[in-house]
Amino acid sequence: MAVRVLVAGVGNIFLGDDGFGVEVARRLATAGLPDWVQVADYGISGMHLAYDLADGYDTAILVDAAQRGGEPGTLTVIEADRAPRQDKPPFAESRLFDAHGMQPDVVLGVLDMLGAGSARVLVVGCEPASLDYGMELSEPVAKAVDEAVRVVMGLITEAAGDGADGADAAAGNSGEGASHVSGYPR
Repeated sequence: MAVRVLVAGVGNIFLGDDGFGVEVARRLATAGLPDWVQVADYGISGMHLAYDLADGYDTAILVDAAQRGGEPGTLTVIEADRAPRQDKPPFAESRLFDAHGMQPDVVLGVLDMLGAGSARVLVVGCEPASLDYGMELSEPVAKAVDEAVRVVMGLITEAAGDGADGADAAAGNSGEGASHVSGYPR
């Protein structure tokens, strides 16, 4: 069985650097990727993303702005913790639930509800400089787009290696724990 990878650009293009994931997806859409890789711009459509993820992907790579306290333009690759959390209420009870929003914890909760919790979920995040109204990326975030494309391409190659022989191709460079992948900072 061939491996299936979904690359999802997420974010709001009207909030400056929050449009980072959408721009990376736009560039990847013209990269001539294999047919087992789907690239899509999900914008702020979290429910659409959740239902697509439930369609049997082996790996999902979400690309988004991610405030982690670093310098603007800093890229991080994080593996989402898919273990069910007993201390959190089901997504339907969450007051933050918005069918048009992109809350990653809600998207992952919907996956669990749909019984589709097996996909490996990676997040390629970029530290934003500004999330104010505007449709342009800041200079440091715009400069990070090409590197993010390279990172995603590497993760796709890694996913293909994982699916081809069943081994963890990243075992030698995945760092400590499940929150860090491919040598990028946590």
